[in-house]
Formats: sequence, structure tokens, C-alpha cells
Amino acid sequence: MSVQIRRAAQADHAAIARIIVPTIRAGETYALDRDLSEGAALTYWTGADRETYVAEQEGAVRGTYYLRANQAGFGAHVANCGFMTDPAASGRGIARSMGAHALDRARACGFTAMQFNFVVSTNVRAVRLWESLGFAVVGRLPGAFRHPSLGCVDALVMFRTL
Repeated sequence: MSVQIRRAAQADHAAIARIIVPTIRAGETYALDRDLSEGAALTYWTGADRETYVAEQEGAVRGTYYLRANQAGFGAHVANCGFMTDPAASGRGIARSMGAHALDRARACGFTAMQFNFVVSTNVRAVRLWESLGFAVVGRLPGAFRHPSLGCVDALVMFRTL
């Protein structure tokens, strides 16, 4: 099934919220406050400092990601992204399509590398995906993430040049 990726619009906010709010509430993959309101979650995901995209499959939004500079000033040449996929659409290539799109978009924006600052080590599917897209684990933060059922687990810093 083909995946279409496009810039998110205001009209996509309800669909984005249906994906990001449950993921945030689960507390298993993002170091965000699990009680973040829907409005605050959308403000975070669609902020003015980033480009936000949606991935559509079969006419519905199935995933979303944002692209931004990882740091300001002399670190602004390195991109950073966040990705979330509708769990009901898992295994359909949506995350891989968004990852490839993000790498292409980052290059087009003039970034020379991409870094993920805090990949939860127990998010095995994400780690495997990012490694398959050329990312390497360049740092491990022991016990840095408080998983709701597993306790403190490691967070990974992942990086690749573009």
C-alpha cells in the first residue's frame, strides 16, 4: 500500500491528536508528561520551530513526524525529528516511509546530519528501523527513561550524516 506524505495543515490537527495523545499517555516512548493536554501536545508537535508532516494511507492519516534543527546557532546544521505512527497501522511501512522522507527533506533544507537525542532502548522496532536507515547509536544514557512498566531503562542517542 502506498504512503503519501505531505505538510500538515490545521485541518489535520484532530487526526494528529488521535495518534500523538495516546502515545504520550502510554508513556513508553516519549519523555513527555503523560498528562499533557491535547492542546499542549499539538502545540509541541506542530510548533513554529518545526515542519510537521502527516503520512496518509488508504485516505487516512496513519502517521506524523516533525523536522527541526536539533540545536540553535552553531548546532543548527544538525536536524532532529519526532515520529509517531497509529498503532493500528503498524507493520505497513509508514514509519519507514516517514523516515526516508525526513532524511530527504532534511537534506533539502540544508542539514548535514540528523540526531535523535532520546530513543528509548526498549522501543526495539524504532531502534531497528533507525539502524536500517543508517543511524548508529553514538551514546547510551543509563536508566535515563522511567518506563511505566519496566522501570528505569536506557535512552539512546542516534546519529547519521546526510
